[in-house]
Order: sequence, then structure tokens, then C-alpha cells
Amino acid sequence: MDHIERNYQLVKERMIQQMENSLALGRKLIDSELDIGFFNFIINPIVKSFYDYWVKNEAKSGTLKQIKITLDSGKQLVLDSNKEQSFNRVIEENFPNYFKSDQTSRMGNKGHKNFERFKENAKETFKSYLKELLKLLEVEDDVENYGDLCRVAFKTKEVAEENLLRQLEFTEKGVKIVEEDPSILKVPVGKKIIVKALRRGFELTKKEFIQALNDTYNQK
Repeated sequence: MDHIERNYQLVKERMIQQMENSLALGRKLIDSELDIGFFNFIINPIVKSFYDYWVKNEAKSGTLKQIKITLDSGKQLVLDSNKEQSFNRVIEENFPNYFKSDQTSRMGNKGHKNFERFKENAKETFKSYLKELLKLLEVEDDVENYGDLCRVAFKTKEVAEENLLRQLEFTEKGVKIVEEDPSILKVPVGKKIIVKALRRGFELTKKEFIQALNDTYNQK
């Protein structure tokens, strides 16, 4: 079972790296949005302070908990001889804590008319990624890094790309919910700035992920 722990650690490292990159990108995008507009100098320090406080006290801790819940759920299923039958049970057992740590839950107004859409999208995201994670954790071949792991788990670039685009689709659904009605966000000021940063961040991250996938599967 050493391969499961090895794969667990490789995926964990990758997910934490992606988290750090996303938070840094978010700060950069908010800075760029605040540089546009005559009156933004008034709310500039407030929005930046809010984002920095959120990253320090909410985003990192919540996302790290989500990563652990996802990986532990995957590991639990890999070790289960009846994982197909246990899949839905594991989802129902672990999703409440997963969603509690999710930023859409923490930053979303629970009384908002679209909050349940937020929650359902988060659950579908959790299910989809858990299915993908199982394939990664089950790899027994000798691998040295996350790229090796992906190439073994997903034999072709087309299969890996299909999985990636599915995950990105869930992310975009979440962004669209916020774009439709920013009042769902529990933030004191700067909702429009944050929404613009979310959209730009998603588009840039999508390009980055697709490029990383191409680099992984184009290696000789």
C-alpha cells in the first residue's frame, strides 16, 4: 500500500501549489482592478485589507481542510473493496465538512436565493474530483512526480483533457452564479471588483491548466 501514500503526497503537494498560485493571482488581479477608475483610491485600502485578511484567516485554512477531506475520502475509497457501492455514502458523510470549508460557503450569504445552487455545484465538484482522484491514488507504477502520475492514471492527453475541462466547467458555474447576482457575496465593499477578478482569474487559470496539461503529455 506504499504506492497509495506516495500518490497521496504527490497530489497533496500539487493541490497546495495550485492554492498558493491562485491566492497570489487573486491579489494581483485585485490590484490591477483597483488601478482603474477615479474613485477607487477611496476603497483601495479597504478591499486590499479585506482580501489580505481573508487569505490569512479564511482562504488558506479552509482550502487546506478541503484538500485533506478530499484526499482522505479518496484514500478511504481506494482501501474499500466495495468502493463503487461505498462512493455515495462517502460523499454524503464527507461533503458537509467539505462544503463548510469551501470559500463559496464561507463568503456566500446562506439566505440568498442562489445559495443552494452554490452548494449543489460544490457537491458535483466534489464528486467529480473524487472520481478523478481515485484513478490517481490507485497507480502502482513507479512514478517520481505528479506529471508521471497523471500520464499513468490517464493514458491519453484526450482523457486527461476531458477530466480537466469537466472540473473547469464546475468552477465556471460558480463564477457565473456570482456574476448573475454579486449580492450573494458577504463582503463589505468592492463586490464588482472581486467579481471582475474572479472572472479574469478563472480565464487565466484555465489557460495555465491547459498549458500545464499540454506540457505534461507532450514530453518525450
